[in-house]
Amino acid sequence: MENVLRPLIVVGGAVVLTLLIGWATDLLLRKADARHSETPLWGLLRRGRIPYQLVLCAALLRGSYDQAELILDHRVAVGQILTLVLIGSVAWLVVRIAAAVVQTSYDRYARAHHDAARVRRVRTQVSLIMRVVTAVVGVMAAAAMLLTFPAMRAAGASLLASAGILGIVAGVAAQSTLANMFAGLQIAFGDMVRLGDTVVVDGEWGTVEEITLTFLTVRTWDERRITMPVSYFTSKPFENWSRGTPQMTGIVYWHVDHSAPVEAMRDKLKDILRECPAWDGRAYGLVVTDSTPNTMQVRALVTAKDADDIWTVRVTVREQMMTWLCAEHPYALPRVNTADAVLPPGGIIPSQDGAAAAGTNRRLHEPPRTGPR
Repeated sequence: MENVLRPLIVVGGAVVLTLLIGWATDLLLRKADARHSETPLWGLLRRGRIPYQLVLCAALLRGSYDQAELILDHRVAVGQILTLVLIGSVAWLVVRIAAAVVQTSYDRYARAHHDAARVRRVRTQVSLIMRVVTAVVGVMAAAAMLLTFPAMRAAGASLLASAGILGIVAGVAAQSTLANMFAGLQIAFGDMVRLGDTVVVDGEWGTVEEITLTFLTVRTWDERRITMPVSYFTSKPFENWSRGTPQMTGIVYWHVDHSAPVEAMRDKLKDILRECPAWDGRAYGLVVTDSTPNTMQVRALVTAKDADDIWTVRVTVREQMMTWLCAEHPYALPRVNTADAVLPPGGIIPSQDGAAAAGTNRRLHEPPRTGPR
């Protein structure tokens, strides 16, 4: 009877005690979260209750397993498994706590500062810092697990002796990976590109959606995702429309007839912008920038507070101006000239070929033929 009750008491007691401590801790965190609603720290710490309970259960079982006298033939293997679970759950708990602290600090900073560019920069740095912390904790946990095996401890001295050579070989083999990692750190702390920035890469316009230590994802306007190594942004030029101030100036072109009422188009542009909520009111203008034998090019300049609004202003101005021209000034639209040619003075077309010129002149002076041939 004692051989049955002792394992039940030890294992069951560890599980019940884990559940009770976990429930009490979660209750305290809920009360703290309700009392301090200005900070999300306590609510974020509740996300670590699963690794917290694993740590408690693994620690209790590891410390009391010898008293359970259960599976005595495999006592060493069971103890090793419990140790590995304890190390892994501790690493998981540390990552969750670090994530809660970092997220709380970022939320507090975002509430205190209203500069969107600075907030995005801090968000990018925080994201990469959390990835570094997760990687470091994971590596340390894996090393601690390996050191629990006696064979690994015995081989440690020989591995350390050849660490220099192995480091050189690994650096050469993973040169591109290491370059991307250092480029990711450079992007995070060099403020080159941030999460939420509007960029143009290889002719594609989009928003930076994700930045890791090795790659960066850009979400395009048509909801495609472009993934590229972060080293691209440290070695090649790209457009960042969100760097500095997000304010932008947009251009709209029209090709119209030479008789188009340019002054009336300026007045119409002013009326269109007054009724467009996306226009920020900073500046506008309309000028003739080019002329061809058939048309002239008219350019309008408009401003907006960011890239999204400048797109809205441009398409609104383009559409409403064309609608107004079609309705009020149809003669201003581009036309193909089909009028008769105007002869030069004397009615003679100069030509090096006299016979051909004479024949051409005769045809030009002949009266038009009417009726059937």
